[in-house]
Amino acid sequence: MPSPLSRRRFLQSTAAVALAPALAGAAADPKADEKPAATPSKKLNLALIGVGGRGFDHVREVSKIDEANIIAICDVDAVNLVNAARNIPKAQPFVDFRDVLKLKDLDAVLIATPDHSHAVITAAALRAGKHVYCEKPLTHTVRECRAIVELAKQTGLVTQLGIQIHAFDNYRRVVEIIQAGAVGPVHEVHIWNNRTNRAPDPSVTPPPASLNYDLWLGPLSPRPFHPGYHPYNWRRWWAFGSGLLGDIGCHLMDVAFWSLDLQHPTKISAEGSELSDEICADTIVATYEFPARGEGKPPVKMTWYDPPRKPAQIGQWKLDDALRGEGVMFVGEGGMLCTDYGHHMLLPAEKFKDFKPPTTRLAHSPGHQREWVLACLKNDPAAASAPFSYGGLLSETALLGVAAFRARKPLEWDATSMRFPNVPEAEKFIAYSYRDGWSI
Repeated sequence: MPSPLSRRRFLQSTAAVALAPALAGAAADPKADEKPAATPSKKLNLALIGVGGRGFDHVREVSKIDEANIIAICDVDAVNLVNAARNIPKAQPFVDFRDVLKLKDLDAVLIATPDHSHAVITAAALRAGKHVYCEKPLTHTVRECRAIVELAKQTGLVTQLGIQIHAFDNYRRVVEIIQAGAVGPVHEVHIWNNRTNRAPDPSVTPPPASLNYDLWLGPLSPRPFHPGYHPYNWRRWWAFGSGLLGDIGCHLMDVAFWSLDLQHPTKISAEGSELSDEICADTIVATYEFPARGEGKPPVKMTWYDPPRKPAQIGQWKLDDALRGEGVMFVGEGGMLCTDYGHHMLLPAEKFKDFKPPTTRLAHSPGHQREWVLACLKNDPAAASAPFSYGGLLSETALLGVAAFRARKPLEWDATSMRFPNVPEAEKFIAYSYRDGWSI
């Protein structure tokens, strides 16, 4: 692996020289003087690693958090750095995350890079003693996921998975209703989505001049550049992403795991569109079987549907229009509850027309990112509601569905040994080897 590319070396490169004036102009923005100086006792010094796409959302959102002081931004694409610098002119720009972690006054990092680099960056940050917020899924493979969860436990640092819907009031009310027994013991969950896939571009071209492609690949072996890799459609390749299941599975599965206290599935099966060794599936339908978790918590069968597939019963459920497009359906012995991110409904409607919701017990969230910032300032891992110990379960479950799809066989999952006893050859889909110089 090449030696780390410092900010100075990058800004001296051909591509960055052309963009440097914009960075310098952003840094010299007179509006920067209007921002109050950071107060160490009240501010968390943090870095944003990955500031394009979803990362740019964090640029805009985290900069508005009073207790957050963004001291560094990092991205392997100079165009992304320029855009971020215009919004956070006081933050130091970096290309290599390893240079960021050397900052002496750094407390925490927020990671919003492509999935395949989550684990190596997260591990390095935890080992450097930094609190970590990482976008979903936590890692690109199941074995990485377990390693990161264990490392977070060992370090005792504050962690949060980027499942921002977890902070929405609607999810909290659903959890209260399900756990109060309104629909009785739940034995079945159906999850469907209405997202779309972009077609992959198989052509080979040179990487953009602004992109450090070697650092973008990170732990993966060198390969020709396809235009779809960057800036967004990397999700369509198994090497970097996991399709829609890896993209939004954690968001929609969250309310089911939270409400039902789900842990590890014991059986996973999946089918869908044509299988490719390189390109992610257009459609996956994955079914997970979870064992009973104690009294009143029977076994649960949870099924995930990519479009155009949906539950066979959806036409009989008399759902609101919005929920027919995307939703999570809990099927209990005494009724059903369907929810999306913003609202929910109990079914059959006539049975629940006089329903009185249980007393609110889950407090309103200050916001998913701010909750993590406040937890970091208190150095209290328990104050983050989606730590890696929880987010790891969601990520692992989504990734196991991908493994079952690629194996094309039902899998029995031994969560303790991380083995598929009935199809050991499928274990190649839960881990991969890093190139020399990279590790977690």
